[in-house]
Order: sequence, then C-alpha cells, then structure tokens
Amino acid sequence: MQVSGFMMRRAIVGVYAAGAFAGLTGTIALPTAAAAPPCDAAGLNTAVSTVASQTAGYLSSHPGANDAITNAGGQGGGAEATIRNYFAAHPTEWADLQRIAQPLRSLRQQCEVDVAPTEIARLYDAMAS
Repeated sequence: MQVSGFMMRRAIVGVYAAGAFAGLTGTIALPTAAAAPPCDAAGLNTAVSTVASQTAGYLSSHPGANDAITNAGGQGGGAEATIRNYFAAHPTEWADLQRIAQPLRSLRQQCEVDVAPTEIARLYDAMAS
C-alpha cells in the first residue's frame, strides 16, 4: 500500500503533536497498573504508533484542535505558544490528548528515555534513507 505525501505529513504531525503534548506536561509520576513497556526500539515504536494512531483519530473528530495544530506547524518558534493558547481555552480536549499521550510519558518515566519529536523524526528519517 502506498502512502501519499499528505498522509505521511499528517501522520508525522500527529507524532510531533503527541510528543509535544507529552513534553509540555513535564514529568508526572502516575501510578499505572499496566506492565512496564519494553525499553527497546520495538517498545518505542509501539508507543509512538499507538499514540499517533489515537491522536490522528482524535484530531479527525475534533476539527478545531486539528486546525490549531496544523496551522501551528508553519509558525516555527511560535508553534508551541499557539498550541498552548488553543488548549488553555479548550481544557477538555487537552485532557483527552493527555490520556492519549500516556504511553509516551510511561516510556519516558519507566525506561528513562527521551521520547521527543526530534528523536522520533531521526528514527523515521534513518528508516526512509
């Protein structure tokens, strides 16, 4: 199955958004009943793909959040402020996305790895080369 450039960019934006959401919250120690995720490349990809897929579904059903994140993508350094402002005005959507991003926070906390958009982008860049 071929993936169009638009679909790939949208998926990457979803991954970046999920990473941004996880990064904006800081480190929050939340008890979890789930087993610790595998602290390897497979575990990272499972967490990223789960969060990206759920984020894409959520954004598809919440056009305001989707537009805010999409439009922030072209703002360079102002993107984070734009996203923060949107979600400060929409706390329920923020809470929903925080729940979706939980696997990334768990991976950061339990495996002591940096799950940041730049690292994720490097991984996918290396795979696409």
